[in-house]
Amino acid sequence: MGLIFLFSACGNKFGDARNNPVNAQERAKKNVEEGRGAGLSGIIKGGKTTFEFSSSNPMWRASLELLDFLPLSTVDYSGGVIVSDWYSDNAKSNESIKISVRFLSNEVRSDSLKIIVHKKKCLTSQSCTTFLQKNSKIVEELKRSILTKAAIFEAENKKKKK
Repeated sequence: MGLIFLFSACGNKFGDARNNPVNAQERAKKNVEEGRGAGLSGIIKGGKTTFEFSSSNPMWRASLELLDFLPLSTVDYSGGVIVSDWYSDNAKSNESIKISVRFLSNEVRSDSLKIIVHKKKCLTSQSCTTFLQKNSKIVEELKRSILTKAAIFEAENKKKKK
């Protein structure tokens, strides 16, 4: 009974609500039906289960590899989100950025990713302004780089399966 509570307590607040059930138990059932999770019933009955580790998702792998220079504050595969901490390439700079990557799908497509970049400018340590970088160059470059790297990973996975 303790395991059921443990599994049902893990919630997913992120993702595209149009495509995913809001209830955690329904979402887990859907994931198992689609082969994206491991079900206890298969283990108990002695059947084989199908599961996917985050390392086998090319979009996830590509994003982590490209953002490895950033300090990450949230990395949640089940929620489909990676959030960096504030980052500045120069310790004396009064500007820093924070990057969020949201995965809307496991497919390697441009509409499967949502990248949000916030920029912070500080006049003093107590006087900072934060704003959203809409349609910025960094968003487009990150998206293109992640998609390119993910396509390479996907091609490599297909070669391995042959």
